Amino acid sequence: MDPIATFIFFFAIVDPIGTVPVFIAVTRTYDERTKKQIAIKATLFSALVLVFFIIAGELLLTAIDIPLAAFQIFGGAVLFLFALTMIFGESKPDQEVKMVTGGNETAIFPLAVPSIAGPGSILAAVLLTENAEYSVFEQAVTTGVLLLVLIVVLVLMLAANWIHRVIGDSGASIVSRIMGLIFGSVAVSNILSGITDYFGL
Repeated sequence: MDPIATFIFFFAIVDPIGTVPVFIAVTRTYDERTKKQIAIKATLFSALVLVFFIIAGELLLTAIDIPLAAFQIFGGAVLFLFALTMIFGESKPDQEVKMVTGGNETAIFPLAVPSIAGPGSILAAVLLTENAEYSVFEQAVTTGVLLLVLIVVLVLMLAANWIHRVIGDSGASIVSRIMGLIFGSVAVSNILSGITDYFGL
């Protein structure tokens, strides 16, 4: 397991830069102190969601008798489709900014979920902490890397106004599409790995 590769993978999925326009839209009617509180709350809530699935995701699959390889194949397929939407469809910030309907939106939706802790990052958290493939130490390292990415998300949200002035919505959209290319490549790798494990190739 390469922590640097894991960091890049989680960075591509969570897409911290793509979260900036969403954060600006969610907090456009609030003062700076409230914006800071929302950023911290969204980061903490998304961390709780992702850590929960790291701990309990595979246990839930085992409880309902679903092989992890089958979940890996399906999860990889979902991640691949998600990557295609990032590349060819509306980018992450474009989609999630539309979820904002007014100034009363909370840090939970759409900021924490699905902007930060979305389906892709949840699936990735489960797949990259497979008990049969990774030791407890490796899973702890992966969890630490994921939390490091969330810290990056927090820092970017706190600096959202400055970042948005520099790159704008179009810049965030371009970054999101580039991340989709990385995302899709890893998704295909997960599908092939799942097929190999399921059929014992």
